[in-house]
Amino acid sequence: MTAEETLAQIAKDVSVCTNCALHEGRKKSVPGDGPATAEIMFIGEGPGFHENEQGRPFVGAAGKFLDQLLAQADVTRADVFIANVVKCRPPGNRDPLPEELAACDVHLEAQIRAINPSIIVTLGRFSMNKFITGAKISAIHGQMQKVGDRFVIPMFHPAAALHQPPLKPSILADFAKLPDQLNEARKALGRKVVVVKKKEAVVPQDEKPQQLNLF
Repeated sequence: MTAEETLAQIAKDVSVCTNCALHEGRKKSVPGDGPATAEIMFIGEGPGFHENEQGRPFVGAAGKFLDQLLAQADVTRADVFIANVVKCRPPGNRDPLPEELAACDVHLEAQIRAINPSIIVTLGRFSMNKFITGAKISAIHGQMQKVGDRFVIPMFHPAAALHQPPLKPSILADFAKLPDQLNEARKALGRKVVVVKKKEAVVPQDEKPQQLNLF
C-alpha cells in the first residue's frame, strides 16, 4: 500500500477500535489528519469535546492558537500531520491512562512509519514521554533531540500556554525556531534543505488569561 492508503486504513481501524475503554464514550474517533508526505508531525495528548464531535484534531481554542503558531513557522495545516497519543476522548478530558496509551500506540506507530517525518514535535508531557522519559518539559522544551532514527522536539501544549499566559513567549519562541530545526534534520537525514526566511516571535500585548482545558 502507498503511505496515503496506509493512513486511510489506520483511520478506518481507529474508527472501530475497541482496544481500550475509551471507545465506550466515543462519538467520533480522531485518528489525525494531514498529508502522507508531511515533513513535520505534531503529536498532542488526546481529543477534547470539539474533536470528539468533529473527528478532527485541534479544532477548539487550542487549535486556533496552534494555527497561529504554525503561521509563525511559515507552515499551514496542509503542510503538517497532526495526531494524538490517544485517538478517543478521555472522559472529562482527564489525563490518558497507561493502558490507554499502550492500546493506542500501535496506531500511532503505524502512522509514524507511514509518514516518516523529518521531525516529530510533541505537544505536552504525555506525547513527550513517549520519546523522552524522565525529563521535565520546562527544562527541554524547544530543544531538538535525536531519538533512535527520529528527530524529536518537545514543546508545551498550546492549551497549556493559553491557560498559563507566562508560557506564551516560550512557545512562540520555540515555534519560531522550527524552520531552522527542520533544515537541520533534513541535512542529517540527507533530505533537501530549504532557505529559511527569518521571522521574529511576536507576543500580543493585550491578551487576557483564558481558562481552557488541556485538550
